Order: sequence, then structure tokens, then C-alpha cells
Amino acid sequence: MPDLKKEVYAVLLAGGTGTRLWPVSRALYPKQLVKFIGDDSLVQSTIKRLDPVLDTEKVKVVCGERHFHEIARHMEDIGLRPEGKIICEPVGRNTAPAILLAVFHILKATRDAILCVFPADHVIADVDRFHERLKAAVRLADRGDVVTFGIQPGYPETGYGYVEAGAELSDGALAVKRFVEKPDQPTAQNYIDAGNFFWNSGMFAFRASVILEEFRIYQPDLLQKMDALFTRGGAMAPEEYAQLPDISIDYAIMEKTTKGAVLPSDFGWSDIGSWKSLYDFLPKDADHNVIDGDVIAQNTRDCFIMGRERLIATNHLRNMVVVETPDSIFVSDIDRSRDVKNIVARLKEQGRKEYHRHRTVFSPWGKSTVLEHRDDCKIEKLVIYAGASVPMEDGGPASRNLLVLKGRVRIDVRGRSQRLGAGESAAFRQDDAVSIANPGDQPAYLIRVQIEKT
Repeated sequence: MPDLKKEVYAVLLAGGTGTRLWPVSRALYPKQLVKFIGDDSLVQSTIKRLDPVLDTEKVKVVCGERHFHEIARHMEDIGLRPEGKIICEPVGRNTAPAILLAVFHILKATRDAILCVFPADHVIADVDRFHERLKAAVRLADRGDVVTFGIQPGYPETGYGYVEAGAELSDGALAVKRFVEKPDQPTAQNYIDAGNFFWNSGMFAFRASVILEEFRIYQPDLLQKMDALFTRGGAMAPEEYAQLPDISIDYAIMEKTTKGAVLPSDFGWSDIGSWKSLYDFLPKDADHNVIDGDVIAQNTRDCFIMGRERLIATNHLRNMVVVETPDSIFVSDIDRSRDVKNIVARLKEQGRKEYHRHRTVFSPWGKSTVLEHRDDCKIEKLVIYAGASVPMEDGGPASRNLLVLKGRVRIDVRGRSQRLGAGESAAFRQDDAVSIANPGDQPAYLIRVQIEKT
């Protein structure tokens, strides 16, 4: 049995956008960064449940560059230094390139290691049982198996792929016979009746040397291109990385390998792939509702209702989803809530910002929230982290006013500095280039008003 603290790396895939959980999950703030359950975001929960079986200092998170700073902040918030633990892809190219990139990074630091791969946006209810299966997966990977965690299906789900299992192996694992696509309802029921089909969880375990050899056999072109990009050193150009095939690890390796092993697992898993799956996972009240926020539910049953800022009042609802954010509201029959992805596609086609970003946008220096935006005026609330600076802004077409609500800031403009405290304000000309810094050890809160030139 390998030393789990020394030889095993956890690779978290955090590149998804979670369109089926719109309007809370969006491209600039995907579901892995959202706190749906408890006080932790999904990526924080994924890291925490590895302890104490795996060493969280050996976590590697693969994400897009635009999410780097928020992933780092979420890691810091749970006491984990992010330095050396985040691997950025210039553009998203699906799970096979993401996993291969992580393998290259890990093999740069060690001759070989076992990798346990987890999506960063899944949830698990029974952590003790998960730890048991995790240890078994590591043992199987250590002997050369390419392991997938197969979830015991509780019902004929049509939204998941399935793994058909064959002969028995060690540690309760079974040989993989085949991977099958998302089935229709009758086919899914046949899988349940057969008893040897499992939901494909997207969680894996294997030795780095073993999976590298599988890429060499089954995906030589991808391996060669990744090797060329990685060994050249320096930042990978987005246009070059985009030339890698857009292919999942299932298609690339798992459906082809002769070393596949499925580990039957029953630890209360969900991929939180829709509002319905989140509803199914969470505890219900006496009326079978899941309610989060300021909600008055009258004669309402079997519903998921989430409010972020405003009061939600419902009357005589059944089997519905109601989700409110500051700029959008989603209402749907709960069983068809996956169809929200089609709405997101329409918003994208129309160039609507609601598909892409919230009113609050996170940056390396802090966050900004649009309070009001008209043709002639934009009002924002800024939160500047301790020790951070808002990048210098050119004057542009707007004059600006700043009001400090809490904390102290330093303003640099026209080669001069001034300090503002709570209740103090300053105004700037349209042609001023302005920089704002927070020299303190606590966040600073400001209101910024931009008045457009008429």
C-alpha cells in the first residue's frame, strides 16, 4: 500500500461553467465557486473531504485563467496556500487535456505518483464511506489499474452515462466491460434491472506512468502536442492550446483501455448537474420544499426556492423551481429544470451579459457590484482587499466620484496622493488617470459614481 500522504496527488477539475444552474452559476462565476450547501463553496468542500486520507498540500486544481484568483482566494479561506497548487489552462479543452496537463506538472516534481481525479463541483453525503472507497481506489491504482468510481444507481437516471461491469477484481472492484452514453428511460430501467451498471461519476484513480502510457497508445497526437507545449516552457499561448483536441477522458482513454476497473461506490454522490439534482440532494421541510433565503411559501409543496436579495412569496405552487439573483429570476417545472441551458444559449446568442456575469464581479484586488447602470450614469460598490490596488484607470468619457464607506484608501492621480477615510469623498476630472489602493489590513468599502459625458 503506498504512503497516501507522500505518493498520492488529488487533481481537481474546475473548468466547467454549470449552465444548468443558471442564474446562480455563470461563466465568470461557475458553480464550483458557489456556496450552495453550507458555508463552503463546492471547490472548498471537495478539498476538505480529502482530509485526512490524502495530503491537501498535494492538491492540484486545474482551472481557466479567468478563475485563477478566485480559486486561490477560496483555497486561502480554508487555510490552504494556493502557491504551486493551481494549474491554469489558457482555454478549456475538456477533461482529457486537463488531466494530461496535470500529469505533466506532477511528473515534473516526482518520478511517479498516483493521481485521484475529482470534479471540483460534485457533492458527497457520506464522507466516511467515501474515504473507504478512496483507499481502495488507491490500492487498485497502485497495482496498475485505471480506476473509475461507479455510483450505485438508485433510479433510472437519463442524465448520466453508465459503466457496465464484468468480472470481479480485488478490493471489490469489477472489470470495465464498456462505457455507455446517456440512455433513454426504458434503457436506463434495463440497466437498473441488470444490476451490473453504474453511473459514471467522472472520478478516477491511476498511476501517472500508467495513464501516460495509455495516452501514448490511444491518444498519441494529443500526447505529442501537449509534450511540445509543456517542455517548451513559459506561458502556453491560447491559440496553440486551442489546437489540442476537445475530448473527454472517457472518449480518449476510458472507453479504450484494457486496464479499466470500476469501483462500486455508494456514498451519497451527486454531480449537482441541475436544480432538480440539488433539490434531490438537500434535506426537505415538512412540505417537501427546499427553501433558502427570504421566502414566504404558502400552500407550496415539492419546490426548490432560493432567494439572494429580495423577498420571494409563493402561493399554490407544486413541483417548481424559483431562483432569484439581483439581475435575473428563473422559474421552471422542477423536472425540466435542466432545460435552462437552452435559455443560457439564447442569452449568449443575444449578447446578454446575464449569461456571462453577475452584477458582482470578482477581481484579484477585490470585487465590484453594479448598483445602477443607465446611459448617463453608473454606480458601483467596490470592496478592495487589504493591501490590494485597483489598476490605474484612464480618464475616458466619464467623470468620477468616490465615497469611502468603511476603511481607508490612498488615491493616486496626476502624480499626487491623497488619503480618504470613512465618510470622505473625492471627485476627478474626465481626463484623470486614477489608481485606488488599500494600505490597511482590513477590506475597504467605497461607492464609485461615473457620469458619462453628454
